Amino acid sequence: MFKENIKMAWMNLIHNKMRSFLTMLGIVIGVASIIALITIVQGAMNGMTSEFSSFGADKITVQAMGTPLKQGLMDNDIQSLMKIEDVAGVSPTLTGKTTVVHKGNEKKDVMIQGKNEVYFSKTKDLIDKGRGLNRLDIQNKNQVCLIGSNIANELFFGENPIGQKLLIAGVTHTVVGTLQKSNSFSDGNNNDSVIIPYTTSMGLLGTGYMTNVEVYMSDANHSEKITEDIESVLNQAFNYKENSFSIMNMQDMIASFKKITTMLSLMLGGIASISLVVGGIGIMNMMLVSVTERTAEIGLRKALGAEPKRIQQQFLLEAVFLSLFGGTIGLLLGAFIAYGVCFLIGASFALSASTIILAFFFSAAIGIIFGIAPARKASKLNPIDALRSI
Repeated sequence: MFKENIKMAWMNLIHNKMRSFLTMLGIVIGVASIIALITIVQGAMNGMTSEFSSFGADKITVQAMGTPLKQGLMDNDIQSLMKIEDVAGVSPTLTGKTTVVHKGNEKKDVMIQGKNEVYFSKTKDLIDKGRGLNRLDIQNKNQVCLIGSNIANELFFGENPIGQKLLIAGVTHTVVGTLQKSNSFSDGNNNDSVIIPYTTSMGLLGTGYMTNVEVYMSDANHSEKITEDIESVLNQAFNYKENSFSIMNMQDMIASFKKITTMLSLMLGGIASISLVVGGIGIMNMMLVSVTERTAEIGLRKALGAEPKRIQQQFLLEAVFLSLFGGTIGLLLGAFIAYGVCFLIGASFALSASTIILAFFFSAAIGIIFGIAPARKASKLNPIDALRSI
């Protein structure tokens, strides 16, 4: 009997193709909206999360504002940070601007960055040609440098800069490497910068303190414990003075960003679900009209012995069929729209299984919820009254 109900429900929908399609349209729009909005948001947010991760998910950044008595961190403080458990390396950064000259050609206001060997060992795809800084460069305060792509093109056009001399603030340095051209926000300044050993930069920039330090973790899962240990070291270094330093843990930022992404996806999905409710109302309206039109058919079936639950089952199946077919079309349409938008904005297209399940669950639920009332009405018709309409 259940198979017969399925067959009859299907045949009734096929018999009224245009009405069935127009009824499904609300479900199609609702499911397509949910799929498209959530997928586009997730794709865009995944791209932004990846960009945040490229800043260094295994990295903790320390900004040392200092105190009147101690304006920043010194080498002994760096060594204390290195001794923290699960710390894989510490990279101080000193920055300043000066003029660089090569064979009479000068470039003013060039960013000079003082780094150490840890920065080069922990940063991927940084060097284009030559080598990075090594420990001997740091220990011996060697006058060597790496130059950004824009510096290389402007001052060393048509020649290999490796091994060439570059005057930095009047001091001769040997170019040992060039940096990869980058469009990334995290290291885009390297295109117009010169990197030298941080020990050399102290004398060049006239400072004995380091205000920016990057702490690399060997295990990012222990970031909270490492952050606490860093705070302990810095509190001792600055004699527990308030506002003497700040710590930025990229892991915490990424986690917070993912929470925002989830909340935004749920909010947009909820807004799009309103159209599903509208589609459900359309299904209920069509089914009520169908019950009225098929009063004679219902009366005849009841007169031949059909149970009320069988009548209810048939009409409920018709509503569910409308919802599921509408959900399938909406899924394909939403995926197509999301793919097109993601392609245009340069975001990654990732249609998750949870989004598909959510869309089908809602569409099936809409069919059942809004199909119950018409189905119950059909099952409760008095056969004698129904037969009078013949």
